[in-house]
Amino acid sequence: MTSSPPPDFSTSEPPPSAPKGQVSAEQPKQSSLKGNSRLGDGLFFGLSAGSGILLLAIMAAIAAFLIWRSGIAISKDQTNFFTTFGWDPDNILKPSFGIAVLAFGTVVSAGIAMVIAVPIAIGIALFISHYAPRRIAQPFAYLVDLLAAIPSIIYGLWGALFLVPHLNGLNSWLNDYLGWTYVFKLSQSGAPARSLFTVGILLAIMVLPIITAVSREVFRQVPRMHEEAALALGATRWEMIRTAVLPFGRPGIISASMLGLGRALGETIAVATVLSSSSVLSLHILDAQGGTFAQNIAAKFGEAGSLGKDALMAAGLVLFVITLLVNGAARLIIARRKEYSGANA
Repeated sequence: MTSSPPPDFSTSEPPPSAPKGQVSAEQPKQSSLKGNSRLGDGLFFGLSAGSGILLLAIMAAIAAFLIWRSGIAISKDQTNFFTTFGWDPDNILKPSFGIAVLAFGTVVSAGIAMVIAVPIAIGIALFISHYAPRRIAQPFAYLVDLLAAIPSIIYGLWGALFLVPHLNGLNSWLNDYLGWTYVFKLSQSGAPARSLFTVGILLAIMVLPIITAVSREVFRQVPRMHEEAALALGATRWEMIRTAVLPFGRPGIISASMLGLGRALGETIAVATVLSSSSVLSLHILDAQGGTFAQNIAAKFGEAGSLGKDALMAAGLVLFVITLLVNGAARLIIARRKEYSGANA
């Protein structure tokens, strides 16, 4: 009996290919996924670019509108727009208005607010992120966020009904011990504390939650290895914060401060509720009244005539430019801090 030869597996035929005009089952899935991905990327790119262009167009339209209306008002102004103290644009015989008092009041009140709010906000943010136990830090953080959501009119009413009557003692103390500086000299003893100093304190309370919330989130993003490395080298907790946390969070602190400054510069209702409007410019901040850009626009827009509204638009244009300059300066400062190595960790 002869054995049959073994089967030859070396010349096995390839699997039959799909007929011409048809594709395999895997190929359309891959091509459809690539097509959907490209379509999604294109849509996302278009929406992103369109949003950026729309934002620029809106800002350009606002600037063009303010420049147009401001040009009408300034061309009819009989005085110097930048140095005049009074505000009487609807005077038929001699329209006169200027921003000297408004610019001074806006800058001084916002400066007082930032001097008070920024150190306190950084301290609160560090306490929540690095010192307080979790069971205390969490409710405290919720409370800070809740303060940021309170409407401006509530702050204004609280400032007018509570803060103004209770600041007479502080004003007297500052006058007794710091009156020699001329800035804290109280020229009218016993007068209601409706001054730029009171407005600065109120604005500090209003911007404090914003700066605290942003700074807290920045401090929580500090790489854990940086903190542990500092502690491993024998640093105390404060030394670790000073050498690792604060340098890393400096751009965020600047951004948070500029965000708070933007609200302080543009706050309207709360300032209008507390501050007594005046056309007198005084360096005595304890009894200096005056006004701010936003407060002046809110207080006089309803009763202003045609030229008066154009003059208010001119004041709004100055505030618009100041806000752009502040934000631009903040971006420049942050850009100079990008070389810090911890920001790339």
